[in-house]
This record gives sequence, structure tokens and C-alpha cells, in this order.
Amino acid sequence: MLVGGAWLHVRHPEVWPWVLGAAVAVAAVSLARGFPWNIDRPEERLYAAVGTLTGGAWLTAATVLGPSCDPLPLLLLAATVAFGVPWWTHRRRRARVRVDRAIQAWPDVAESIGLAGSRVMSAVVDVWGWRARLHLANGQSVADVLNRVPAIESGLGTRPGAVRVEADPAHAGRIVMRVLATDPHAGAIPWRGPSVQSIADPIELGVFEDAANVRISLLRKHILIGGTTDAGKSGVLNVILGNLAACRDVVLWGVDLKGGMELRPWASCLARLATTPAEAAALLQDGVRVLDARAEAMSRAGARVWEPTPKTPALVIVVDEYAELVEQAAGAVESAESIARRGRAVATTLLAANQRPTQKSMGGGALRSQMSVRICLRVRERRDVDLILDRGLLAAGWHAHTLDAPGKFYVLGDGHTQPRRARGYLVTDDDVQATAARYADSRPQLDDLSEKALEEVIEGEVISPPEITLQMALRDAPGDGLSVQELMHLTGMRRTWIYDRLQQYVQDGRAAQVARGRWRAAPDD
Repeated sequence: MLVGGAWLHVRHPEVWPWVLGAAVAVAAVSLARGFPWNIDRPEERLYAAVGTLTGGAWLTAATVLGPSCDPLPLLLLAATVAFGVPWWTHRRRRARVRVDRAIQAWPDVAESIGLAGSRVMSAVVDVWGWRARLHLANGQSVADVLNRVPAIESGLGTRPGAVRVEADPAHAGRIVMRVLATDPHAGAIPWRGPSVQSIADPIELGVFEDAANVRISLLRKHILIGGTTDAGKSGVLNVILGNLAACRDVVLWGVDLKGGMELRPWASCLARLATTPAEAAALLQDGVRVLDARAEAMSRAGARVWEPTPKTPALVIVVDEYAELVEQAAGAVESAESIARRGRAVATTLLAANQRPTQKSMGGGALRSQMSVRICLRVRERRDVDLILDRGLLAAGWHAHTLDAPGKFYVLGDGHTQPRRARGYLVTDDDVQATAARYADSRPQLDDLSEKALEEVIEGEVISPPEITLQMALRDAPGDGLSVQELMHLTGMRRTWIYDRLQQYVQDGRAAQVARGRWRAAPDD
């Protein structure tokens, strides 16, 4: 009202008769027919008509005099309170009435669905519905209630999928039941950007149904993301990458055997990107070499853990569609399992995404058992819940097969041991481009110890594997040379790394710029 009054006063002060006329017309229709508010009770119609007329009168005065003219600001505040309190009180009262009716009907509902003897201990109205604490009869457990959730929804007259059941951690004979009148995750939740600047801080992955943020720690944790096609794996992966890109104490490597379709947009923030089986095997083998070098240095220094800093960053290796790695680069699986077993202490983390992480698609059960954080999106078959999370969790209420929208997930890990539904943030392509461009030039390099572990001696020259690829690409380049984008694709390295090497090669006489933005090896004398 304040903003609208200010805009009308400045731009169209002459329309005040139309504003007043519209308010009177809407108030008259509201009182007579309840339109456009869809209300039937006479007292509610009167409330809507008086509120509309009061607001229209204030907006008319603000259009003529300006919203800051005394006493209009005070009148606006008084009217907001006067009309807001009854509306809020009325909604709370109606919600309490619905809950009271449900509590009174519970003994009959419980009797009809096989939970006779259970009783409601307390109930509270919340933003999305209500929640109740139930005491079960002797011999009943949370598993019995979970098996009867559809029957509970039918008995209470709710919409399908409205009831949530959680175990009471303090008592095996008690449960917490939540009834959601509306789905808080019906719409996508826009991503607000990175929430951390260090890998030591938990990142915000999404929002639970009670509006609490989903926070997970990635430091010294291996992460498994599972879910069927179009379940939202890319969205969850982008949230994680977006947060890690903002961290100055972590180096990112990526493996994407779908030609870089998923990870290529983040290439400017990835120190290395492997898109072929050979590159993937070399990258993971280099990860083991970094791990070994750090472990040896820590052993000599008597240290137990590697503390990430901008000068000694953590290493996170992201593998999209891990099943493709198992099929196309079987030799890389041993390296990945070695990283999963030994990487925590030296801050070398593996993040694997897979549609259906069976024992076969994960190259055996060794790697999956090392994943301490599990994120389960929608699955096609009920048994897939136990594949992604852990055996027995389907029966415990982790019903990922019932998730009904992309981005909805369950998370299992430290601090997340209850089957609580969440929805991940929506990261658009524009968000990815903007975030990657913002942090591309501030990404850290590996520490000297790790870089030295990756060096090789070829014909008396110390050189890293990506640099070997760069030199071979320049040597085999066509007459019009290769672009920086093509060199990034071939080496899997960032733009700044390519430019630094090209400038050094030009100074050494080993490369030449044959056209604007195109390079090849310098011709031999």
C-alpha cells in the first residue's frame, strides 16, 4: 500500500477517483457475494468489505496527498494491525479446531487401522499443518505405524502423501506424526548463491519441510548422490560445486565421461577435467599420488589430519555417473577405492553421482561402504532406497520412491539420521555461469608438496601430465592453430592455467600465436 500510494502520487495523481471507485465496487461485491475472496460466512464477507473499503480510502488519500502526509503513515500502521490480528487469530482458531477434531477421532481411526491402544499425547499447529506426539500401545513400534501411513491418511481425511512419521529418539514406544495441509516443497526454491567460503563450514544444500536448512559438512567426508533420471542429481551437484567454487581452501577436479555435459560449465573453476576413460584413469591415479605424498609428509611431521588452507587446500574429486567410469575405465576403480579408503585424513574427498549404485555399477561394495554422506533422490524401485542409503532404511521410513518432484531428497549422514524430506535449491544455467565467472580467477592451486608428487621427469625436464598433453596438442595442431577453448578441452585445465603456460612457451620460443586467440608449437629452426 505504501509503495503503491507513492507511485500513484508521483506518476498519476489524477486517477484518485478511479481508485476510490474500484475500492467501493470491490467492497460491495465482497459483501454481497464474497467475490473475489471465495468466502461464504456473512461475518467474513463483512470483514473483507470493510478491509477493502478502508484500504481503498487510504490509497485514494495517498494518491492525492502523498503517503508521507500526516496522519496517513500512522493510519496505515493502525489499519494493518487492526485488520491483521483478527485475520491471523481466525486462521489459528480454525487450524486448532481441525486439530482438535483429528485428536478426538484418533481412537476410532487407530482402532480401524490396527493401532488400537495408541493415544495422542500432545499436538501443535505449525505453518504447514500440525504435528502430534503419539504414545503407542505395548508391542507397537514405529515400523508398524510406517506400514499404515496410507491408512492413517485415509482415516484423517488428508491428501495422499500428507503424513510424516518419525521415531522419538528418547522412547521406542513414541512417535512424532506430522500432517501437512499443504506441500511446502510444491514449488522450486531458488538458490541464493554460495553459503560458505571454506570447506570446513557446512554448506546449505536445501530446505527441510519444517523450513530448517539442510546443512552438510564435506570436509573429510565422501559423498554419494543417487537417484533416477530427472530426479534432480544435476541440481544437487551444482549446489555443491557452487559452494565449493567459492572456497579458497579447496581444489576441484572433475570426471565426466558424458563428454563433459554436466561438468563443462564449471570448467573455469576446475583445476582438471577428465572427459575420456584415459584421462579419468590418469586423474584418479594422480589423486592417489597426492594422497600418498600428503600421508608420507604427515607421518614425518607426526600430524594426524591435513588442515586445509589457501596454501594447502583440500582436494575434492567429483565423478558424475560413476557407473560409466566402472564400465569404460575399469583401471580407475582401484584408484577411486584407494582414495575412498584413505583420503579422509589427508583432506582428499571423493564425490560420486550415480543413477542406481548397485554393487556392480559401483565396482564392488568397497567404495560405497566408504561414503559417509548419502543423498537419495527419487528412485524407481523401493529396493533402490537400501542401495543408495543403507540396508534396512526403506523399512525405517526412508521412502524415496514416493518423492514426487525433481530436487526432493533424503540425506543420511552426521546429524541427519531421521527420514526427513528436503528439497534442494534450484540452480539455473545463468546461476552456474555467473558463479563460475565470479570465482574462476580466485581458485587456488595445489600445494607445492602435491604438485611435486605429480611431476614427472621426461628427457631431463620436470613436467606434469596436463603439461605433457598441452605440449603434444600444440605440436600436433593444424596450420591455423588451436584455440584456448580447444586446449582447455584437451587438457582438462582452466583458462588461466592455459594462458600462463602459453606465455611461458612463447618466451621460451616453444610456441607461437598464429592468429588472434589461436596457438601452435613454434616451428623448428
